[in-house]
Amino acid sequence: MRTDRIRPAASGRLGKAMLLALALAMVLTACSRPAPTPTPEPPTPEPPTSTPVPSATPTTPAKPTLASSPTVAAKATAAPQPTATSKPAPASMRLKSPEYGMQAFLWYKPEVASRDVQVVKQAGFGWIKQGVGWRDVEPAKGQFIWTQLDDIAKWIGEQQLNLIVRLDHQPEWAGGGFPTNGPPANYADLGDFCYALASRYKGRFRAYEIWNEPNLAREWGGRPPNPAEYAALLKVAYRRIKEADPNAIVVSAGLTPTGTNDATAMPDDVYLDRLYQAMGGSSDGYFDALGAHAPGYKAPPEVSPAEAAANPAYGGQRFFCFRRVEDLRAIMVKYGDADKQVYILEMGWTSDPVHPAYSWHAVTEQEKADYLVRAYQYAKAHWAPWIGLMSLIYIADPFWTENDEQYWWAITTPGYPNLNPRPAYNALKAMPK
Repeated sequence: MRTDRIRPAASGRLGKAMLLALALAMVLTACSRPAPTPTPEPPTPEPPTSTPVPSATPTTPAKPTLASSPTVAAKATAAPQPTATSKPAPASMRLKSPEYGMQAFLWYKPEVASRDVQVVKQAGFGWIKQGVGWRDVEPAKGQFIWTQLDDIAKWIGEQQLNLIVRLDHQPEWAGGGFPTNGPPANYADLGDFCYALASRYKGRFRAYEIWNEPNLAREWGGRPPNPAEYAALLKVAYRRIKEADPNAIVVSAGLTPTGTNDATAMPDDVYLDRLYQAMGGSSDGYFDALGAHAPGYKAPPEVSPAEAAANPAYGGQRFFCFRRVEDLRAIMVKYGDADKQVYILEMGWTSDPVHPAYSWHAVTEQEKADYLVRAYQYAKAHWAPWIGLMSLIYIADPFWTENDEQYWWAITTPGYPNLNPRPAYNALKAMPK
């Protein structure tokens, strides 16, 4: 899933047409429940022959005007310089199990963004995920445009929310296959950007997700996914963020669930195992929490990976369910990482009747509402204490139309100035936290 898309891609901003060549993986919980029983088998749909994965989206495409509002010209500022200061002891990296988040789109219009942070707050959720395109903040080496991020920091602070930002989309000067989203030619350039960002927003931005879905070639500069390269990139970003803000939480990129294993994609479980090997079997110095993506596809949230694999109606593979996260958790435990938490950075169900890559696993809006509440309940009952943040997709971008895949994942209907909640938003707002 894409977090600024499902594209879904959130993620938090979490669209182009989906890649049918990868069709069947994507996107783009807090009352106790008893252990689930196998779900009755529904009628078998006709899924595509390969895994769907969300399409990439420019981080800040040109937007039509919602209403006339004054625009202040952004000014580029020079990069901050590291200073030799003593570092405070890092705060605990563990969150309550779980904590509740939504992906929103705070970049474009102040009037929309200031409304949507209140929408998240009013639902009783404590986190927002927001995508930050490196190319939009540092268009030239060492020259930064902070206008939008300063506004976001202000709105988040006013509502006393936590923010996790996803960092990707390198600028043209950094190379890496621009305009395709890809790692820079020199990882130190990303490190410098991370240092500048974490320095400016120290104590205000709580967590950083480093890249998005690097197990897809289209998110890795059009090149085959390479866990060793991503490990090297992650290590640089981790070190520079911690130099600037030791209390910031660094989260590994959410991986798209997929069974495709070729030059275009690598299965998420295979990628994660190879990532641990590239890190020497230990994530220390690489990440504080593991990022994961957990779309539910056609299955209710209690369906296990084994059930999904055994039931063609659910897609017939282990990754076609919300509980796929348990397979990734098992890899963490295998490498001795049981003490670190998993953050779900994209989760949801689609009601899409339009796009074939999604419509085979579409649910109704009422089912979406029910499944999301049950997913949070299941996680709280069965995944504590290792589950941390659970961030769903999306508070809708007001510019989305029914032709956009992510329109159908959202828990609100696009619109401004009025908020148009779908059943899922109302159910989540009423859900005990």
